[in-house]
Amino acid sequence: MTQKKKAVFLDRDGVLNQSLGKRPPNNKHELTLLPWVPEAVAELNRAGFLVFVVTNQGGVGLGYMTPDDLAGIHDKLAEEVAKVGGHFTEMMACIHKPRSGCPCRKPKPGMLLDLAKRHNVDLAKSFMIGDRDMDVAAGKAAGTKTILIESDEKTTEVPDYICPDLLTASRLLKDSIEC
Repeated sequence: MTQKKKAVFLDRDGVLNQSLGKRPPNNKHELTLLPWVPEAVAELNRAGFLVFVVTNQGGVGLGYMTPDDLAGIHDKLAEEVAKVGGHFTEMMACIHKPRSGCPCRKPKPGMLLDLAKRHNVDLAKSFMIGDRDMDVAAGKAAGTKTILIESDEKTTEVPDYICPDLLTASRLLKDSIEC
């Protein structure tokens, strides 16, 4: 039997890239990565983690962007990370409208569970990193440890760790945590 792998599941908006006010970018031209994100992803790769993006993108279901716009955003994100030697194992987005009740929309754990099954991930040795309660809740529901990236969002969920940014979180995982 193949040994299960450890993974990091990353929320996108507010963790990897800047939001535009309260909304996410709706096309690749609006995408601006947060400082040191490519380096953080590359560091996670070097530490032996599979790295996934799990993001709610209800703007597709609501008509604010097309599936092609979303693909363009994710392609640009992957290109920027690749420039420093990093890569994502897979990016997954829930494109359903908010409050549609789908099992993949965070705070439900559907995206994490699906990726874990398909990629042989040990969820107990894995982490969900996000900037909102729904990210922490999804990680807990999936059975991962959780890291909250500090933001202006009000939070009530209690994560396992709190970090100011993704680079700090990647170093915490690389240097301090025995997985």
